[in-house]
Amino acid sequence: MLFTPFTVREITLRNRICVSPMCQYSCEDGFATDWHLVHLGSRAVGGAALVFTEATAVTAQGRISPRDLGIWKDEQMPGLERVTRFVTSQGAIPGIQLAHAGRKASVAPPWEGGEPVKESAGGWTPAAPSALPFAEGHPVPYELSSAEIQDIVGAFVQAARRALQAGFRVIEIHAAHGYLLHEFLSPLSNHRSDRYGGSLENRARIVRETAAAVRTVWPERLPLFVRVSVTDWVEGGWDVDQSVELAKALKKEGVDLIDCSSAGNVAKAEIPLGPGYQTGFAERIRREAAIATGALGLITSAQQADHVLRTGQADVVVMARQLLRDPYWPLRAAAELKEQATWPNQYLRAKI
Repeated sequence: MLFTPFTVREITLRNRICVSPMCQYSCEDGFATDWHLVHLGSRAVGGAALVFTEATAVTAQGRISPRDLGIWKDEQMPGLERVTRFVTSQGAIPGIQLAHAGRKASVAPPWEGGEPVKESAGGWTPAAPSALPFAEGHPVPYELSSAEIQDIVGAFVQAARRALQAGFRVIEIHAAHGYLLHEFLSPLSNHRSDRYGGSLENRARIVRETAAAVRTVWPERLPLFVRVSVTDWVEGGWDVDQSVELAKALKKEGVDLIDCSSAGNVAKAEIPLGPGYQTGFAERIRREAAIATGALGLITSAQQADHVLRTGQADVVVMARQLLRDPYWPLRAAAELKEQATWPNQYLRAKI
């Protein structure tokens, strides 16, 4: 099944392989560069069906680091358009992940230590559902007001408008990995007592509102995904039962697929890493919420990816590190499974 098409709304993916959003920390003021063209373009050349940008900030304060990609102003669109044109020309679908980093914002890139960046060095004070720092040594974020929450929902909407104009054909809303929307979902990071805190319905409100608001400007013909950390891997935190209920609610708001990841909201959570360790989450949400899912997490071989699909655990596989190691993994996987994949004309001499 790995090389069968997958149609969602009016978009058909040429296979079931998606490039996961992967932060590159290679921007100035949020502008895409040659790095993004080559990084994303090479995965399209390599045969993936859907190529997502990294987490793309909907506000300047919503960046993970000062070096993150952004879509909070019109001036950032030409660089993104350059990427979507090339990805599309190679037969892949360009997707964008829209994000706000919340309390995990304003940190240095990993290769520079990943520590919080002080305001004097170009950083800023992060925002969050509650004034709770992510981890020891991280700043205490300021608690968002109800009006500021609505401003952020509006920023997602404006980002979606720009994404459409820039040529993207799939949007993914980032509600995972301990960033802002996930922070609202988890009772470990959301201690609010207003309509955005307390019950599951209230904690999920901003995610539902964001999806519904984005869908008002994102055409009916185009897919809308949401990435969720299905569990915090900590007792008393966000978990798979709540994720199933969230998926049911998001389906009603016009969401087409849940991209099933986990963790990120608790600095020292114990995660049972292993091949396909998250695929069971995708299977349960797919079955109980009756919505398409993407499986990810240490999926590295063609047989493994195909097995996830054949056994009904997910509708697509979403790959990250393996596609960093080998941008042409889809072409190799097709050969291994004795399936057909589209090679660029320029590379046909290497096809055996």
